[in-house]
Amino acid sequence: MSSSDGPEQSQQPSATAEEEQLTNQFAQVTLEQFIHLDDQQKALVPKARRKKLERLMKEQERKEQKAKERAQAVEAERMLKLEESKNIQIQEDPSLPPATLIKIRDTKQYLDQRVAVQGWVHHLREDGKKLLFIELRDGTGFLQCVLSDILCQTYDALTLHREATVLLKGTLTSDERAKGSFPGIELRVDYWKLIGPSPSEIENILTHESNPDILLNNRHLVIRGTRTSTILKLRSIITQCFREHFFDRGYVEVFPPTIVQTQCEGGSTLFQLDYFGEPAYLTQSSQMYLETAIAAVGDCFCILPSYRAEKSSTRRHLAEFHHIEAECPFIQFEDLLLKIEDLVSDVMKRVMDKASDLVLSLNPNIRVPKRPFRRMTYEDAIRYCQENNIYKDEATKMHFEFGDDIPELPERKMTDQINEPIFLIRFPVSLKSFYMKKCQDNPKLTESVDLLLPGVGEIVGGSMRIDNLDELLEAYKREKMDPSPYYWFTDQRKYGSAPHGGYGLGLERFCCYLLGLYHVRDVCLYPRYKDRCKP
Repeated sequence: MSSSDGPEQSQQPSATAEEEQLTNQFAQVTLEQFIHLDDQQKALVPKARRKKLERLMKEQERKEQKAKERAQAVEAERMLKLEESKNIQIQEDPSLPPATLIKIRDTKQYLDQRVAVQGWVHHLREDGKKLLFIELRDGTGFLQCVLSDILCQTYDALTLHREATVLLKGTLTSDERAKGSFPGIELRVDYWKLIGPSPSEIENILTHESNPDILLNNRHLVIRGTRTSTILKLRSIITQCFREHFFDRGYVEVFPPTIVQTQCEGGSTLFQLDYFGEPAYLTQSSQMYLETAIAAVGDCFCILPSYRAEKSSTRRHLAEFHHIEAECPFIQFEDLLLKIEDLVSDVMKRVMDKASDLVLSLNPNIRVPKRPFRRMTYEDAIRYCQENNIYKDEATKMHFEFGDDIPELPERKMTDQINEPIFLIRFPVSLKSFYMKKCQDNPKLTESVDLLLPGVGEIVGGSMRIDNLDELLEAYKREKMDPSPYYWFTDQRKYGSAPHGGYGLGLERFCCYLLGLYHVRDVCLYPRYKDRCKP
């Protein structure tokens, strides 16, 4: 044997050493691992360990077989019970007083009386074989209802699932354990009828782990939930309070078209369409039409959809949103600020007066902001960002300079740090729309305003409007716009011009602020944004 053979043999473990290594490896195998080994691998497990695992495996197989048999027996019993339940019929007792059909919101008025309620099964819970608790939802509230004895032994009762629609009749009674919109009151059911069944799959369509796309694809089911239905009701109340504010202040509601042939906020966000062979757009704002209405009705407002073809998917952007817009003649810039301040504070107060319990259930920390709101010029905002290291570019630590547009994220960071409503005013002409009036003391600035709120950012944009004909014509020219499609808008400066101003408020953003919600999509029935146009 050559001298080189020795080291080569020492590098190769002997068969015995290899077996010993495998035996040591399998000595620590668990029962779960042992079950999945093949016979050759099982043979490598030490004998005592192998026998113990084989015994445990057989015990587990016996347990699994018994569990399977029990499950089959339970299923057989359930099927037999279901078959037998088909023979159980319930009839309304004619000796009982007639049931008054009510909405759940009217529950308190009918305590100790026999009533009938219709709605959807929001939740249900069995308590043994002879009690079934249903939390009923009818859109006006939630009511705990109790079915007992034969009422919960029918086929319909045994196959009842969430979201089924039912008619329940019974007596409203006091029970301190009862939950719902009116705690302490429950319906003791004496007769019921299934109106529309719901399949068992409802339990698996939506879960706490469902991703946002699944939730949005099934928005028609999501809105039935307690939280989302509360948000939709509050949005209705908030909209009502805006209208009440305007009517109380003497405004007239007008209804401008939403199919237009002019642009208001720049061409890059227009949705174009074919209008009987002519080019047209979905409106970006109704402001210009409101300006024409002030000579007819004075102070006016509208609540209508606006459309922006923005490719942004941030938490505060939508392709379709509801725009609350107002226009007022014979005012100055400070008057405009006071009107916006009055609008926001008054509407919040009205909402809290009407539905504070619902608001506080979503946003327990909400407070009506103190007046006056803080005023901050655009120049002051640039300086604040510079002094507080809010950068134009976080990567390069580049600071904002005068003339830069302050994007959403830095603007919101500044607002959240200051933590109070801010009127951001006097923006440069280059950053604002062509129709905004210039400041008399500095023609490089505009009499413009954005209202910024903590947690949300901008919710209102407004300005005084150019009221001089020559100045408006010059603005068209500066922006390289053809004035001919805007003849009707230009005429407002030709036939009796007057100083005037107005604003637009995003309803969804306002709702987010008031209700403490993170995303504008949460306050929409069916949100529309980039890549989402269903259901």
